[in-house]
Amino acid sequence: MSSILIIGLGNPGAKYEKTRHNAGFLAVDALAKKLDASFKHDAERHAEVAETVSGDHKVILAKPQTFMNDSGKAVKGIADFFNVPVQNVWIISDDVALPLGTLRIRTEGSAGGHNGLKSVIEYLNTEMFPRFKIGVDAPPANVPLEAWVLSKFSADEMIILKEVISQTVDAACDALKDGMDAYGNRTL
Repeated sequence: MSSILIIGLGNPGAKYEKTRHNAGFLAVDALAKKLDASFKHDAERHAEVAETVSGDHKVILAKPQTFMNDSGKAVKGIADFFNVPVQNVWIISDDVALPLGTLRIRTEGSAGGHNGLKSVIEYLNTEMFPRFKIGVDAPPANVPLEAWVLSKFSADEMIILKEVISQTVDAACDALKDGMDAYGNRTL
């Protein structure tokens, strides 16, 4: 039985709940619900971690508690602890380069300016890991990027976000069943 580690990126704490930067946390929470898995705090790995089985895979879900810009520390610690090869480390994150409601799946790639992905690439020492990027829109011209990604979704945006999170969960489940390579690079 192979292990798949699926990590949602975000910032810990109530202050950051339902912010754009926490789209990864929201998606991995929804995936845990679908897979009937419960998170437990793992202080040694600096993360909330849930374990379950899906088909032929042991699935480890995680939410780093290291803050976005240092996500790689937790990702590396969890991957090493569970002995998960880097190609089986799947990252779910927000992406300001994509319109709200868009999901882009890539089997590899650069950080694209995302500090959480930059940290993961640095700690894993590779860009060769799958990622699910959830569009959160680019900031308006008068709003700094940092303020934008730390802003909360409006009620109307949450409706759209819930739909794309549902797509993300379905895509992750399909990739667990058919393999990430079969799922490939696509934008939904």
